Amino acid sequence: MRSRVIFCLLNQQFKGAAFYGQFLQFMDISKYRITKGSDFKLKDYFTIPPDDSEDKKVLKDQLQSDIEEISKLQALFFAHNRHALLMIFQAMDAAGKDGAIKHVMSGINPQGVQVVGFRVPSAMEYKHDFLWRHHLAMPEQGKMGIHNRSHYEFVTTCKVNPEFVLSERIPGIETVKDIDKKFWNNRYEHIRCFEGTLVESGMVMMKFFLHVSKGEQKKRLLERIDDPNKNWKFEMSDITARNQWNLYMDVYEKAIQETASKSAPWYIIPADDKWFARALIAKILKKTLQGLDMHYPKLNDSALENLIVAKRKLEELD
Repeated sequence: MRSRVIFCLLNQQFKGAAFYGQFLQFMDISKYRITKGSDFKLKDYFTIPPDDSEDKKVLKDQLQSDIEEISKLQALFFAHNRHALLMIFQAMDAAGKDGAIKHVMSGINPQGVQVVGFRVPSAMEYKHDFLWRHHLAMPEQGKMGIHNRSHYEFVTTCKVNPEFVLSERIPGIETVKDIDKKFWNNRYEHIRCFEGTLVESGMVMMKFFLHVSKGEQKKRLLERIDDPNKNWKFEMSDITARNQWNLYMDVYEKAIQETASKSAPWYIIPADDKWFARALIAKILKKTLQGLDMHYPKLNDSALENLIVAKRKLEELD
């Protein structure tokens, strides 16, 4: 709440595109990054940007500028070939995950990006541990992966609906009553170990929670009903989840508290303004790539001599 009050006071002093541009240019992304969950409270983070005026052009221009830089960094990332990069998107329905992925990754070479959307596990996936399908979906070195929903569904949606856990057929878990605090603590530990192993192997992890307000979500869900072109996006389960809003906020908060770390940070993205959220995510991606110690491969003396020979032969050809 304190952050929101400060931003409101700033809004009274700085209005319009000039403030937007200045804010985005000098944005301290550490304000959105959670690397230690012990003191994290979701209520302390706002869902609206610092200035919710209609100045979308500045945001779009900033986004496009960052995308162009990300495209250059992607080429270096691929050539360096020492890391893989994973962006995880979690949120309530209608928070803007699909739009963020679409706009932030536009202009990026699709050959170097792998996007996976996770829904209810298949019968085959339920025959394995809950992390199996997610490990299989990890990007390889030199490539970027985007997971629209992720292994965090098993400690958020499944925690709100513990009956889903029964489909995993875990020994000793026969009824919902068997799913106790120890079970969830073990699952958080499994996730921490899973992500730790990935990071030690060269994975760069960014976990985004698109923080949308209940009022904005209602507006967007109504748009899906009123607009025939968006009807296909609406599902009755969205209403069920909305009726459990406070419980979902609690489980997301707990998941972030238990799994935020310096090597696998969470970012709380104010998502009531879609363009602000997209611009912020792009800036975080750009800064993360810039922070890696990357370089183009250097050829040894023998390889350099071969290039000289190859150049000479090409120049001699018709």
